[in-house]
Amino acid sequence: MSQSDIDPPRLYAAREPIFPRRVQGWFRNLKWIIMAVTLGIYYVTPWIRWDRGPSLPDQAVLVDLANRRFFFFWIEIWPHEFYFVAGLLVMAGLGLFLFTSAFGRVWCGYTCPQTVWTDLFILTERWVDGDRNARIRLWNAPWDARKLRLRLTKWTVWLLIAVMTGGAWIFYFTDAPTLLRNLFTGQAHPVAYITMAVMTATTFIFGGFAREQICIYACPWPRIQAAMMDEDTLTVAYRDWRGEPRGKIRKDEPTRSDGGEKGDCIDCLACVNVCPMGIDIREGQQMECITCALCIDACDDVMAKIGKPRGLIDYMALKDETAERAGEKPKPVIRHMLRPRTLLYFTLWAGIGIAMIFALFMRSPFDLNVTPVRNPLFVTMSDGAIRNTYELRLRNKQGDRHEFRLRVTDSTGAVLPGTELQLEGVATTTIPVAADATHGQRLYVTAAPDSVLAQGGQAELILWVEDLGDGVTAQIETVFHGRGE
Repeated sequence: MSQSDIDPPRLYAAREPIFPRRVQGWFRNLKWIIMAVTLGIYYVTPWIRWDRGPSLPDQAVLVDLANRRFFFFWIEIWPHEFYFVAGLLVMAGLGLFLFTSAFGRVWCGYTCPQTVWTDLFILTERWVDGDRNARIRLWNAPWDARKLRLRLTKWTVWLLIAVMTGGAWIFYFTDAPTLLRNLFTGQAHPVAYITMAVMTATTFIFGGFAREQICIYACPWPRIQAAMMDEDTLTVAYRDWRGEPRGKIRKDEPTRSDGGEKGDCIDCLACVNVCPMGIDIREGQQMECITCALCIDACDDVMAKIGKPRGLIDYMALKDETAERAGEKPKPVIRHMLRPRTLLYFTLWAGIGIAMIFALFMRSPFDLNVTPVRNPLFVTMSDGAIRNTYELRLRNKQGDRHEFRLRVTDSTGAVLPGTELQLEGVATTTIPVAADATHGQRLYVTAAPDSVLAQGGQAELILWVEDLGDGVTAQIETVFHGRGE
């Protein structure tokens, strides 16, 4: 019995380094644009200023964990409005389902943070070490002064990018200019340094060394995506009926696209050499493929040079395979996109978005909460009147000070004769509330001895609050306990 029969099978293969070759083309340019836009948004957004008045931070986008609020330009989300955040997360999930069902793993290939930062790190590596062949030679070369110098240069640039990434992340959670100053003076909170260190380390390792390993082993999406895709999904694929049998061809030799016997694929491995995942798309659909389409650019470039039609590797749907093998034209792209699955995802996504926009613009600029004090339920005054006590909390969600006036009615909105409304410690029913603050105070509702409220049992009331500045009114239902209980 050999040693291989005794040893258990290996469940994890050691990483084989991948050195993607530089490529030019439409999809590569699209990825450069998306990388520039997404990185620009990530790094610049915390520094955008937005005037919110003297009582609020002047940062356009801020996750204020200390005060449990979220600011996005003119929008302020309070803790009890977390459903807006939940709605955004649901929309993000549905959007991912929508694009995956239509175009495969386009999120992974173009906008996933792992892909964006890996592209940036590979770009840096190419600037320092050279293109693919130079990087392979350097990898196989023994350690010497030149290799050490290039490695230290590359790792230093990677580390600077990682530090910027970790720093930009923590700037979203507090005022960015203040935090930057505190970071350099050593006055920032330890949590800021720890978070920045963790983000720096993960960016440095994931983007510099792990790369495709994160996509293959750590990310669950490659294993979930199959449920979102069907035979109408447009994804990157190789037209083997046109490319096979592959091999070298002479100049002007007829191939499949010309009616010949040989395939159009000359087995140049250009599609393999540019793949950041290190796969061969000609072997069919694979879990590792992130649909970045760089193999399309590489193959189109080769086809143009040998005088063959482009599209040997292209975005295509499985449903079109039979038609194309027979020499027929595939269905238009729009017909693949507009099908029940994608229409359902889009309808749900748009419906949630419209509902959130409606809720955002219809929400009140202030919140009212009234809680009856139940011990005791009521107090009998010296003249026989019945008084109920309530805990009032009024939150002003606006950027300046406002005054609010209170009044009480029955459940139909009618005025209650013989009923008095009084705030504890003041002789008025008007409440001034500071900007972006919550005011708490006791509220007394007293019913005359001979009134229906005093003589009856439990009755429903409506407490009304009017903003004296803009006339906006809100209401809340509560109960009044009389002596009849």
